[in-house]
Amino acid sequence: MWTFLILFLTVYTTMHAVFYHRVRILFGDRKLLLGLWVAFLVVMVLAPVLCRVLERLGHELTARALAYVGYTWMGFLFLGFWASVAVGVVNGGAWTLNRLAGTQVPALPGRTAALAVIAVAGVLTLYGAFEASRIRIERIQVASHKLPPGRDRIVVAQISDVHLGLVGREARLRKILDAARSVQPDLLVSTGDLVDGATHSLEHLLPLFQSFEPPLGKVAIVGNHEYYAGIEASMDLTRRAGFTVLRDQAVTVGDVLNVAGSDDTWKNRPERETRLLRSVPPSLFTLYLKHRPQVCPETVGLFDLQLSGHTHRGQIFPFTLFVALQYRYQNGTYDLGRGSLLHTNRGTGTWGPPIRVLSPPELTVIEIVRKEGRAP
Repeated sequence: MWTFLILFLTVYTTMHAVFYHRVRILFGDRKLLLGLWVAFLVVMVLAPVLCRVLERLGHELTARALAYVGYTWMGFLFLGFWASVAVGVVNGGAWTLNRLAGTQVPALPGRTAALAVIAVAGVLTLYGAFEASRIRIERIQVASHKLPPGRDRIVVAQISDVHLGLVGREARLRKILDAARSVQPDLLVSTGDLVDGATHSLEHLLPLFQSFEPPLGKVAIVGNHEYYAGIEASMDLTRRAGFTVLRDQAVTVGDVLNVAGSDDTWKNRPERETRLLRSVPPSLFTLYLKHRPQVCPETVGLFDLQLSGHTHRGQIFPFTLFVALQYRYQNGTYDLGRGSLLHTNRGTGTWGPPIRVLSPPELTVIEIVRKEGRAP
């Protein structure tokens, strides 16, 4: 945890320094304004840590206010950083052409470049807030011979990475549950990171969850943020919200569908995952819930559909490109072979900045239908 914190603060401070260097020219010789600007940047660097500390100390309103400002700024800063880098690339290219080819390509003037960076970041932040508010329903249809007699269709709704906490609260949850109700699922599954904050401040959300009871119930697994928030308290809240929580466990719901859930971990665990998936009736369709979209080769063929999340598809472009380097299956549906599919949900909520750019929030609807013809 300390390693992650040090790395985060180092990277985040560097991003602030680049942005500061790009817009510094706008302050001229006004030292008081420049000093206030630097002080604001220092507070913003520390804001993600400070709001968590304040939350744990019981100063919830102050923590929430700082979180809204700090995390919105984080999104703006991320976009401003990349806009600053783009300006640097353009000016560097002009300088290189002028030196090597003797051209007279002008560089972007300092004040113009600074204003352009702020404008681009501001417009994209506003757009990102709009995009984050519009849940997109993604539909998948899977044909299977494993539906029991008399059952020709099962509808599963998947939510993932909702991140209920200081920023994501009632409004977000209502919108998500309304979207889930609209597709009339037989089963609702949550593939981790449902909770992302002190659970005592989320108690008032329980009636919203409890008012939604699909015929086959609700099943959840834990993600890395349940551990950050406190695993026991997070699981207790999730259970009281009406979910069956699976931690390296499997259940058969309504005698029509297997659901296996793996506990969150950085690495695959071939023996444990294989044993878990072999514990369910092989004659029924098996959903495998695993927070991170990692595939253990030994398990391929033991499940019909793995549902994952975690990646957010980067949440804010161009972070998407970096996430793709770490996760091969970062977004959408993939055929793994041997009768196994994987779908990675982009995330139904947001982590940190309450914005999304080129990665809209997703509620996944999986329609499992009877496959025509004889079973193999």
